[in-house]
Amino acid sequence: MPLQTAALGQTLALELLERSLVSARIAPAYLFVGQDGIGKAMVARAFAGALLECTDGRVVRSNHPDFLWIEPTFKKGEKLLTRSEALAEGALPRSQPQIRMEQVRGIIQFLSRPAVEAQRRVVVLENAQTLGDGAANALLKVLEEPGAATLILIVPELRVVLTTVVSRCQKIPFVRLSDQLVQTILAEHALEAPSEIIAMSQGSPGRAKQLLEWIATVPPDLLIALRKWSQSPLDLRSSLHLARQVDEALTVEAQVLLVDYLQHLVWQAGQSQQLAALEKLRTQLLSYVSPRLAWEVSLAALKVEENQSQGTF
Repeated sequence: MPLQTAALGQTLALELLERSLVSARIAPAYLFVGQDGIGKAMVARAFAGALLECTDGRVVRSNHPDFLWIEPTFKKGEKLLTRSEALAEGALPRSQPQIRMEQVRGIIQFLSRPAVEAQRRVVVLENAQTLGDGAANALLKVLEEPGAATLILIVPELRVVLTTVVSRCQKIPFVRLSDQLVQTILAEHALEAPSEIIAMSQGSPGRAKQLLEWIATVPPDLLIALRKWSQSPLDLRSSLHLARQVDEALTVEAQVLLVDYLQHLVWQAGQSQQLAALEKLRTQLLSYVSPRLAWEVSLAALKVEENQSQGTF
């Protein structure tokens, strides 16, 4: 894939990378920054192909001996499983994936040997913000002395990355796309999204596709109950029952998307005061708090606040 056509709408990012290639001034590490689903991974593969001097006009192949792609993993016993591997085994664990110390050790081992086919090696870390503290500190040492290698870290925003990591990388910004461009990209994949999904995607075709797949897996009665919850107060017992339904029906990954959906609903309903509380719920789900407990506390507390503000107590 030629770098110029690696991702629609990412003119600035592609220009910066092309400039690096033309001038042969390649940074030891790059930080691709922008929301998920807007082309960062596609550009990373195309840029890696250019760095490794792939000549077949395609992105670098996954089994290239000088290329390593790292993504967050789930831990199942002694095994580390990517999302696709976990799904192949039947179901996603009820936890969030991480880039783990074992994977950083694998990077160190990969970089300890000379390149095989190219003049350098390339390592891509997808969702690098999921690095645990120990793994992040170990990666810092790699970033300080990468040798004949280039590392590409893919993250949604700068604030979720250690400042010491940010300072060692050249930042490449990726922008949100227009709603029209999102719809155009979806149409190229024979997909059509309602206006609600387009609005929630916030300029990300990948996120729109993810939301379409996600909403098809949520039980219709649960969606109806959540819509009612966003419109009017529920009593404490009903809120707790709804929390149990969410926890039983959805994986943690799907629950995080559900938080986004609820934020959209309460914003539409004019209940903007609830957005901060829902954002706190998202943080709890991503921090390995018991999902059911997080939902029970959040749904009940939100409705208690709403009842108090309406003077119903």
